[in-house]
Amino acid sequence: MGTLRGISDPWEVYERETSSSSSCDAGQNACTQEELKLKHLLLLRDAFTRHTTSDRGSQRSWRGARKKGGGERGMSLEEFQNALSAVIGPDSQSGWLERVFNEIDVSCDGYVEWEDLCSYLLQQCRERDHTSRPRGALLDTEPLIKHCSHNKQEPTICVVAVPHPPPLRYISVSKRGLLTVWNNRLQVLKTLELAGDPAEQGVNRRMFRGWTTDAVYLPKVHKVAIATSSRDLHFVDVSTASCFEDIHLFGFPNIPTSLCYWHDIKSPGGRSLLLWGDEKGGIHLLWFLQLQNGLFESPFTEDNVPQRIYMQDIGDHSRLVSYQHIPTVHQEPINRIIFEPHTDLIMTSSGSDASSVVIMHVSLRRKPYVWRINKGVTCFDFSRSLNLLVTGGLDPAVKLWNCFMTARPVAVLHGHGTTVLDVVIYQPLGQVLSYSKDAELRVWDISSNRCLRTVHLQFPCLQPGRAPEHGNFPFLLVAPPFLSQTPPHILVSCRDYLARLRLEKGGRGEEQGEGGRGGGGQCHGAPLSCAIYNPTLKQVIAGCDDSSVSVWDVETGRLHLKITSAHGEEEITCMALDSSHRRLITGARNGTIKVWNLLNGLNLQKLEPVTLSDVTGIICLHDNQLLAVGWSQQVAQYDIKGAKDVFVRADMSWKSGQQHRADILVVDHCPALGVIATGSHDGEVIVWTLDTQRPLVRLRRATHSLTTPPVDALLFLQRRGGDKHWRNTPILLSSQAGGIYWWSITGHTHTHGQFYAPGGEKECVLGLTSDQENNILVTGDTAGCVQVWDISQYALCITQEPSPSHPPLLQSWRAHEGAIVSVEVLVYTERLFFLSGSVDGTSRVWTGEGGHVGSFGQEPQWSLADPAPHHTSRDQVNNLAEEEKEEREKKIESESDPSQSSEVTGQTSDLFSRGPGSPEEWIYEGPVEEAPTPENQTGPVGTEESPAPCHAQHIRVSQCHQLYGGIQRKMAVKRERRQVFGDINVNKLFPIGGLCTPFQALAVQDCQQVFLPEDLPMSPWMQRQTLSCVSEAGLSSLQLSINSSEQEHEAT
Repeated sequence: MGTLRGISDPWEVYERETSSSSSCDAGQNACTQEELKLKHLLLLRDAFTRHTTSDRGSQRSWRGARKKGGGERGMSLEEFQNALSAVIGPDSQSGWLERVFNEIDVSCDGYVEWEDLCSYLLQQCRERDHTSRPRGALLDTEPLIKHCSHNKQEPTICVVAVPHPPPLRYISVSKRGLLTVWNNRLQVLKTLELAGDPAEQGVNRRMFRGWTTDAVYLPKVHKVAIATSSRDLHFVDVSTASCFEDIHLFGFPNIPTSLCYWHDIKSPGGRSLLLWGDEKGGIHLLWFLQLQNGLFESPFTEDNVPQRIYMQDIGDHSRLVSYQHIPTVHQEPINRIIFEPHTDLIMTSSGSDASSVVIMHVSLRRKPYVWRINKGVTCFDFSRSLNLLVTGGLDPAVKLWNCFMTARPVAVLHGHGTTVLDVVIYQPLGQVLSYSKDAELRVWDISSNRCLRTVHLQFPCLQPGRAPEHGNFPFLLVAPPFLSQTPPHILVSCRDYLARLRLEKGGRGEEQGEGGRGGGGQCHGAPLSCAIYNPTLKQVIAGCDDSSVSVWDVETGRLHLKITSAHGEEEITCMALDSSHRRLITGARNGTIKVWNLLNGLNLQKLEPVTLSDVTGIICLHDNQLLAVGWSQQVAQYDIKGAKDVFVRADMSWKSGQQHRADILVVDHCPALGVIATGSHDGEVIVWTLDTQRPLVRLRRATHSLTTPPVDALLFLQRRGGDKHWRNTPILLSSQAGGIYWWSITGHTHTHGQFYAPGGEKECVLGLTSDQENNILVTGDTAGCVQVWDISQYALCITQEPSPSHPPLLQSWRAHEGAIVSVEVLVYTERLFFLSGSVDGTSRVWTGEGGHVGSFGQEPQWSLADPAPHHTSRDQVNNLAEEEKEEREKKIESESDPSQSSEVTGQTSDLFSRGPGSPEEWIYEGPVEEAPTPENQTGPVGTEESPAPCHAQHIRVSQCHQLYGGIQRKMAVKRERRQVFGDINVNKLFPIGGLCTPFQALAVQDCQQVFLPEDLPMSPWMQRQTLSCVSEAGLSSLQLSINSSEQEHEAT
């Protein structure tokens, strides 16, 4: 992976991401800035000034005290409480004052200064202003722009989205009738040209000689209708990858200028409606009565040509089609038409001053609403839920109207300098997107009427002083409910270029699924990627794949703090605490690292990304020096101790440089020995000394296969490492393909024990932890099982050969339905508890005996001081999970499309079954150690047994959890990337400055030469035919049979 140091602005990745937001527990007191007024701040400043002056006078008496900055100490907690009570009043709560002091004292040295208080208040005000200000819908500052060379420099009239058959495709229609099919990455898949008039002769018969005016996608029948200046409609079948023109409806009285299509989603076999407006201001309605039987009557023919239907003969198709014409609604051509099915309203617009926008009932029994707008209208959009009409025209202003008030607009949004070509309402965020003729895109907030963002799209066809040529419909919004599973985005066309911009999803700040029963609730709403325990604040912190961080009170299971969009849309990959345990450090998949205040959720610092790849591990040293590792295969250093700036530069001066040859996956730290250990994807473990920053020892497990499984987890036994009598014993544990390996970092022999921890075969251990005394070892595997091992006497005697036996298994139970990614041991009121987090979206607390205390976010909450009333047996937990799973399945079946439910079920049943070829086999395909059986176990085994034993068979994961499929697909993509690009020398990609040699990244399929035997028997007929081939595959194409005439010739 190449570094980002060559990029001019390495911080740009932070500017492009979605801004984060935090929400504290509703039960907390009011924010500080709401309590403190200007007069209070002036009095506080005087109090700090007087304290500093008196501190200087008595500086000699404070020589033994801890100083800040240049030797002047700030206020202690007691002094701060007295000063704030004197300013605000004696009625202020001491608990609130202590919480404010702790939030200001991020460095946790026991003192705060006036500058610290000002910085804290300013940061809180900025955060409050940011959260109160609506965010712009656009996520991209630089959109993806592609050139459509097949248009032959003609503008793109419109673009339609074709979701079926999956995956999503786009079809752009050029002015000359050329159709270009794109994938969702704007790569050209196919081109198609509309057929010409069959009445013409010669070459002109195949050429389309008109201009296209609009196009619309027809779901259920999977066709695209294209209107042209030849007064006709072309229906193109897009049900397969090979698109072709199917129907040609011609002979209209006027040119169709705008199209609209509606179909009843709840009744697939019901009626549908195709509307179009024409150049004379008329409206045409074509009702399709039986979609299951086709759009029109189809006569039997063997000719592979489009079916031609004359509009005057539409009565011959009365069984399937009904036609209606409403003439002269406008005095000028209709440029937009929309059908509102809930109220049966038809909405049209034109450039006429007398009838700019008209809303009329389809039955024509009601008086229409007519808007008379100066200079007419070029575009409009309507929202029934917001009761809002948005228009744009030659007047460079966007106007908001109440759909029943035609006299004056509700608001006029000024900002554009040229004609507004298109507008669209983005309902999830309550915003309007507008696009003008000078390629300027603006985002407006409906509630405040403010312009949130302005983007000047840099199309290559733009020329200074000249307005670029656009089609009639430059916008295409792709968002729910049109496509619920596709991230919302918008396409913008300018001449023969297309731009794609991502949009912010609506409702990201809402709490999802925080309720639940017993142990079956999905408390996070997204798969967990990591979870850690904060012993100082008694909190559990969970990071999720949707880039959210949840902070839970371990005593009650109550949500204390939630941070959404912590890293924009990127998955959180790792977390760590600073030395004071009041700051949280998070790493993401795009290489970004952030520092957070755990007391209020504010983002304190942003660390310079080294690469745009995964950050897989973060270590915080005692002096708040950070070490970060990941797919960069390097160790990056950051200093957050005395950093006052928000942005912290990366220090890449690690003395030994890059030592790993594969991606670093895990890291752990032993402060007593001053060493860290890193494990990579190729199975190598390197132990480094922090003083010299050089490798101390390299460890690798012995294997008989060509591949070594990756290192899934590392754990230093801190108690053994801190005792000089045990330092020569195994103090480092690694997890690889389910095996737990015990390593010593001194002596000649480093391997001193190994055993297979999971109950089932071909599982991996991702969670690995121990208690403070290193008496027990807790493992969590990909089958969702937790095992507790007695390691108090394991591998204490150093021998030449590693111990093949495993330590005594104390407890084992099925804790989650999905893979466990984190396990922690926590002590509360001198009692032992276990924490587990899983990709099934739950994090749970267990007693030392394996009893279930609760899942975070469940109702009712528990009391960890007395967990007995909330203790739930494992059988009850599994039963509750099964009941809730059945409820979710019923809900999904009731809400999903019946025509698609069988397909989805079939896919998930094959994907999540743990048989041959299951996703778990992607992790490691080498030999797996034999799982311990009851016959060869040594030591006592706990009396409690798992209700679903892991030793008997593979665990089948629930089919209804589609999130597992996403996790497994990510694992497959990562493994495929490593296999294909793992051997690429990054240095060869950029040998000279910015010169790139992309041929280094090509993946060439392995070829094997096949030698055919020389004595291959051949008949005289075969020799005369000179049959030959050079490969084994060529044998199948040889004509080895002989026909009847040749047989007669052979016989003679």
